[in-house]
Amino acid sequence: MKYYFSFLMIAISSVIWSQNGSNETDTIQKQTEKLKEVIIIGNSIIGSQFEARNKTGSANYISKKDLKKFSYTNINRILQTVPGINIYEEDGFGLRPNISLRGTSPERSAKINLMEDGVLIAPAPYSAPAAYYFPTIGRMEAIEVLKGSSQIQYGPNTTGGAINMISSRIPEKFSGKVSIAAGNYDSRNTQLVLGNSFKNFGFVTDYFNYSSDGFKDLDGGGNTGFDKTDYLAKFRINTNLDAKIYQSLLFKIQYSEEVANETYLGLTDADFEENPFRRYRASSEDVMNAEHQQYQLTHFIRLSASLDIRTTGYLNRFKRNWYKLDDVNLGERVGINNILSSPENFPSEYQTLLGNEDTQTDALGIKANNRVYTSNGIQSVATLKWGNQWVQHLEAGIRYHEDDEDRFQWVDRYAFQNQELIRTTVSEKGTDANRIVSAKALAAHLLYTVKIENLTLTPGLRYENITLTRTDYGTNDPSRTGQDLSIRENEVDVWIPGMGANYRFSNSLSIFGGVHKGFSPPSNTPGQNAEESINYELGSRFSFKGFNGEVVGFYNDYQNLLGSDLAATGGTGSLDQFNAGEVRVSGIEFLLNYNLLYKQSSRFKLPLSISYTLTDTEFSSSFDSNEDIYGIVTVGDEIPYIAKNQFNSSLGLQHSKFEVNVNSRFTSAFRTKAGSGPIPENFKVDSNFIVDLSARYFIDNNFTLSSNIINLFNKTYAVSRVPAGLRPGHPFGLNFSIAYAF
Repeated sequence: MKYYFSFLMIAISSVIWSQNGSNETDTIQKQTEKLKEVIIIGNSIIGSQFEARNKTGSANYISKKDLKKFSYTNINRILQTVPGINIYEEDGFGLRPNISLRGTSPERSAKINLMEDGVLIAPAPYSAPAAYYFPTIGRMEAIEVLKGSSQIQYGPNTTGGAINMISSRIPEKFSGKVSIAAGNYDSRNTQLVLGNSFKNFGFVTDYFNYSSDGFKDLDGGGNTGFDKTDYLAKFRINTNLDAKIYQSLLFKIQYSEEVANETYLGLTDADFEENPFRRYRASSEDVMNAEHQQYQLTHFIRLSASLDIRTTGYLNRFKRNWYKLDDVNLGERVGINNILSSPENFPSEYQTLLGNEDTQTDALGIKANNRVYTSNGIQSVATLKWGNQWVQHLEAGIRYHEDDEDRFQWVDRYAFQNQELIRTTVSEKGTDANRIVSAKALAAHLLYTVKIENLTLTPGLRYENITLTRTDYGTNDPSRTGQDLSIRENEVDVWIPGMGANYRFSNSLSIFGGVHKGFSPPSNTPGQNAEESINYELGSRFSFKGFNGEVVGFYNDYQNLLGSDLAATGGTGSLDQFNAGEVRVSGIEFLLNYNLLYKQSSRFKLPLSISYTLTDTEFSSSFDSNEDIYGIVTVGDEIPYIAKNQFNSSLGLQHSKFEVNVNSRFTSAFRTKAGSGPIPENFKVDSNFIVDLSARYFIDNNFTLSSNIINLFNKTYAVSRVPAGLRPGHPFGLNFSIAYAF
């Protein structure tokens, strides 16, 4: 019943429903268009590119038009156009991304706020935030990125920033879209969207399926791809737009299911050099089965021209079982990461991975990483605007949130017989991990904005009260009788202040800056301190003779960086956090846009966009860690998996009948284990330069033909050494699509 607490609260609030007549004053009538805008962008945290340019902190808005250029279904490729973001890939399709904002730990995107329609979307944002679920990016209409002091409203993570993905909106009139795409590796995309709005009712439905047979070659044959289907529906009822007190009630339901033949097993350096797209026979049984459900009920009320309140109750449920190779035991258990990083030390175990010869019984352990996540809560934000000479704005928000992760895992044992994996021991469920971690959190924030002529100030304050609990039943009690029960708890109570400012010298030049406290929750280990930092930024936005862009410098001063024990980074997978000490992260973000045919042609455009990110990291304290990517850290070492230099450029040729776009990106080499100086080859992912190409032809106002090429020059490159062994990026990929919109 607790999962429906938020919906009950919204249902009670809707009792105040009001339907007033339309014979109101001219003032109210003039507000109708503005109200429509509020309704449309209500699930946004920025709202538009114009709003992004006027923030007192760094902000980027990727619009629907921007997303259509390449029609990417991979979030990694979309975000690489945004400065200040570090990403390392894993599967080549962006199914489980590793995203860092301004040098935060990128592993499974656990240190940033991931949201869909303004609601936290990580499986368990407080207790287990690792992004084993990520929304289907192909169905999104816009993506918003906030960094610096401008994102203090969106916790619990306030160090790096927030990413909000905006799903299909209810249209203002009857409209829809049908698109079908197909390409090499038997890749396919299908989307069906239909929606309409009436005077007091609106709806939209969205079906999206994408799949591929995969670009890796499994020894002995087999599918190495995935199939994911997503269903979305939104329904809104509302009073008349010109009612004295406007109200609306929006219900959103989403469901997705995924089967991915993915593995943690990569390649040794020698095998990667010979064939980077090979997969060892020992991973033939590896598969992820997942289901996700999302429910939201949002009540909006505009009490006056200056005051409105938006309240959302939400429930997210995510169930997944990633059945994947974990170890080889020929007398002593050896994890797959150790085998692939040092095959010369484990020659027999390495040969077992190849599966060319019969093995002893129970030689291979395949773990069922079976987990169920629940995240639910209720959040309300009130905004008040007033003032003439000094335009002022006050936002007050409060959220009560609960989430949990239920681990019920086991390890089956296998052997090779005639080059086939045969299960030799079926383990009892719950005998590997049998515990529940949970969190209860009360969060609140105040953000005050005042505009005094050309100066805008935004002081803000956030409060988080968090109780984190682990209930461990033990591996000898799969029935959960409580005979070996252990419980531990950790509480956090923190105030998070921030201050941003923007000064506009003219319509073409402004400077902005801010300082705020960075925070990420600790684990449930009693007494463990949270991750904390003081973060600074200073930047300028400019527009001059067709050039427009921004340059930002940032400096994050960590007093206590937390690392996490993730299987995805070569750890044990306990998710326990450890103190990584003091760290300094600094950098520069640069973005420039220009039409090369500015004032030269009315029929054609040649838009050029260039972005660059410099990220410099340095540990200021020493520590020892069992986590593979950290190990023994000394003062001066760099954070692993953070590329120091990233460069992205895109060039388009646009006409009313067609457009062609080229996107290129360079990522410098990065280290895969903390260290300093030249990067050792066995702890290195080399630099790469990748080019993508897209073309679209508009047959008429309804039909569009398009083609996209990923990795145009078929560059072979590595993207990571985790979870276990070297992993390749996506090779040359070509697809064609046809879309009909009305």
